[in-house]
Amino acid sequence: MKDAQVVLEGEAKIQRRLKIRQGNPTVSLQSVYRPLPGTYDEVLGEDGEIRPHWRQFTEGLMRFEPEEMRRRWDMGQRLLRDNGVTYNVYGDPEGLDRPWRLDPLPVVLSQDEWHMIAAGIEQRATLLETILSDLYGKRTLLSRGLIPSSLLHANPGFLRPCHGWLPAGKRRMHVYAADLARGSNGHWRVVGDRTESPSGSGYALENRSIVSRVLPELHRSLQVERLGPFFDTLRRQLQMLSPRHKDDPRVVLLTPGPYNATYFEHAFLARQLGITLVQGEDLTVRDNNVYLKALTGLQRVDVIFRRTGGVWCDPLELRGDSTLGVAGLLQSARAGNVALANAVGTGLLDGASLMGFLPALARDLLGEQLALPSVATWWCGEPESCRHVLANLERLIIRPAFANRDQPVVGSALTESEANSLRTAIAAHPWDWVAQEIEGTSTVPVWTGGHLEPQHCVLRVFAVATERGWQALPGGLARLSAERELLTTRLQAGGGGSKDIWIAAGRRDLQTPAKLRAPAVRLTRDNRDLPSRVADNMFWLGRYLERCEATTRLLRAALGHMEDSLAQDDGEQARATLHTMGLLGMEMPADILEEDNPENLPYRLTQFHVDESTTGLANSVDRLIRVVTNLRDRLSTDTWRAVQRLRDEVGLLEAESLDGDIIGRLNSVVLTMQGISGLAMENMTRGPQWLFLDSGRRLERAIAIVDNLSGALTDVESEDAIALDLLLEIWDSVMTYRSRYLASPRLAGVLDLLLCDESNPRSLGFQVGTLSRHVDSLAGIGEDSGFYKPEQKLMTILSGTIRTTDVTVLARYERDAGYHDAERLLDFLRSRLWELSEQLSRSYFTHAQWRLPVARMEVMP
Repeated sequence: MKDAQVVLEGEAKIQRRLKIRQGNPTVSLQSVYRPLPGTYDEVLGEDGEIRPHWRQFTEGLMRFEPEEMRRRWDMGQRLLRDNGVTYNVYGDPEGLDRPWRLDPLPVVLSQDEWHMIAAGIEQRATLLETILSDLYGKRTLLSRGLIPSSLLHANPGFLRPCHGWLPAGKRRMHVYAADLARGSNGHWRVVGDRTESPSGSGYALENRSIVSRVLPELHRSLQVERLGPFFDTLRRQLQMLSPRHKDDPRVVLLTPGPYNATYFEHAFLARQLGITLVQGEDLTVRDNNVYLKALTGLQRVDVIFRRTGGVWCDPLELRGDSTLGVAGLLQSARAGNVALANAVGTGLLDGASLMGFLPALARDLLGEQLALPSVATWWCGEPESCRHVLANLERLIIRPAFANRDQPVVGSALTESEANSLRTAIAAHPWDWVAQEIEGTSTVPVWTGGHLEPQHCVLRVFAVATERGWQALPGGLARLSAERELLTTRLQAGGGGSKDIWIAAGRRDLQTPAKLRAPAVRLTRDNRDLPSRVADNMFWLGRYLERCEATTRLLRAALGHMEDSLAQDDGEQARATLHTMGLLGMEMPADILEEDNPENLPYRLTQFHVDESTTGLANSVDRLIRVVTNLRDRLSTDTWRAVQRLRDEVGLLEAESLDGDIIGRLNSVVLTMQGISGLAMENMTRGPQWLFLDSGRRLERAIAIVDNLSGALTDVESEDAIALDLLLEIWDSVMTYRSRYLASPRLAGVLDLLLCDESNPRSLGFQVGTLSRHVDSLAGIGEDSGFYKPEQKLMTILSGTIRTTDVTVLARYERDAGYHDAERLLDFLRSRLWELSEQLSRSYFTHAQWRLPVARMEVMP
């Protein structure tokens, strides 16, 4: 019967796909989509007809039933969530890791239009690179009056320590992006230049992977230009920047950290490009060279792909309060020992302050007209431009000329008092403001709630510098929002949604470009670039993973036993169970045992553990998520998905706490955590990264076992008062004990099984034996002096203590002292385990600077 149902479902699926692929659309686009009046629409012309390069896409789209499109987009949103595609909004009450907003329908551009855009972007990047070279060099553009000197010196993006030297690779800008808007006349114009560290290319690649899976038939039929070769080129260009050997340079991506708005992209690009993701604390400068603080010592860094703002990169020469940069980085770059992409100082041209001067500069420096002109722009530092802006404020968009300390405003949206206040601010510091006249932005259809509606869009297009000139990414990132919101927000501010950009290659471009041959590989099995910070996070990932599982097991046991007691109308027994669980180490509200109605105990306990502000399960999972966020580039996509599922499962506990199956939900939580552990065991190579992860798990489990046993023996008057059944249940050893003894639990047997038996994965002996092997492996990573390291000595003590323990002595009860011998041993083991944790931190997580000889740093005249 089941097989027949599977066959029927398979046939229905085939029929559905055949229905999609065959026949003509029964519904026209014009009947379900209405552009905004007076606005250029990307799909429909003024006559209401579909534009030629959109016809094939819209015909295919209209073959989909609304239910089919809804099903596909549900899959797309699930992929976004499973892949952990997020962005952070500064000061947003929803906190970190906001889901990335993507529309399933792409923006389609024709080949001819794209070639025009690409040529304009490449020309513009060449022009801006030439301007940067002059402003940080001879500054002839200032002496000739092509750029006002006040425009340069008022700009905080002009970093004087970067003046007078040529970066590695003999160029300053290696990656460039521009924001484009199409006006009502149908022409594309540049709204802003991104020269510092352009964001969005990683999101564009992720958008493509999602949309191409949601609409695979349309993606194939349009022969959409691929994005992969652009990132291959970017990787190759970063390698070629190396001032040393170019076959196997050490390239790192410098990120401000997980609190940055686009941290997901930083981790995504690091994995895509095969380079190491680092933060400022992972790097140090010695002898004018930049080094990575790795477990084996300091590893020389050749190229830094920079995603940290220039002014924050070096607290020694730039902002002294920066904790994101590396002291001495500029000194090393000036000495030619490290290449920066983009070079520090390129933020000078970021934004719109220079856009009004670009047409004249293009004619003078390139002998050409701008192929892709800017929107009309006025820098208020010029008296005539300032007067124009003040007189026409209501039809302009006012932006900060430098940096992004304030959000732009739409003049027409201001009240009279707000407009007067803005005029006063401009008049007081005119050089700080720039105004733009943007006629409007084009609209595209957006899938919203099962129907199509028009929204405004701005395109962000990217380019990378190569030895043959600039190369544009054949696609990009389309940003969506209401027109006013879109024009006054940056990518990092969220700004509505996003779309993929498809360049329809057509049937004539079916040849796949030849793949460049990679240089010969130098075989290795060492993880040479594991920063101490990553090792620390791996260690704590293991600890939090085990802590979450232990907390879940305690909570499940407590709720199960309390429910059994309450089912027998034995409220006192339920209260006693909760008291016992507290002795075993389970976190609970301080006043829960004072609860008058025992029926409320399970609910109050559950609410405590689903509240992230307490010390319960939800708090531990939140800490786990934060550690995983720091390891985005080090963990597989499957591991990230499992962690996301764990967060979802814990989030559902609150909904189950009233009338649902909360024990079943806790079972799912345990299984999910076991899945994460299984991924680590089966998919991670047994290198330092895995060693620290598993060491954290083993250490946390060992401490929990000791705490549980110690709590079970506290203030008991006989062996019968010890919760032996509960201990075996919590540590998943019930079946093992029964198969060995075929009798009710006795203390000696339980102590042997949970304390000394090295064959039981849930025993202290097993944890200590595994930790001992891990510590020996870690000790072999560094220099071998022939002597035991402190952590190895501790493990020798712990192993010897457990192996020589006589559990029959520990199980002996003394009338005056109770289980004194057992409690004294457990106290000793606990102190040694915590000492081991501290020693591992000192040995591996606080980098020892003395591992490399240090010479006095040269001082530039």
